[in-house]
Amino acid sequence: MRIDKFLNAVNITKRRTIAQDMIDNKVIKIAGIPVKASRNVKVGDIIEIAYLEKSRFFEVLQIPSQKTIKKEESSLYYKEIQKPN
Repeated sequence: MRIDKFLNAVNITKRRTIAQDMIDNKVIKIAGIPVKASRNVKVGDIIEIAYLEKSRFFEVLQIPSQKTIKKEESSLYYKEIQKPN
């Protein structure tokens, strides 16, 4: 699944266009490298979102099979983690 679709599907971003804008501004990274919207997400990837005040890190636990999921089910697909080493 593309990273922009993943961020929207698991409710990290409210809209896919927001995710795409963040990607265009190079604030979303995987393994410390800014990604393109077409980058596929794999289980185990660590996604970094660099907000103005601090970065947040999300570990991908599984890939959703549908376009959107319920907010209560988000924890099945990712977990927020502290800054990895």
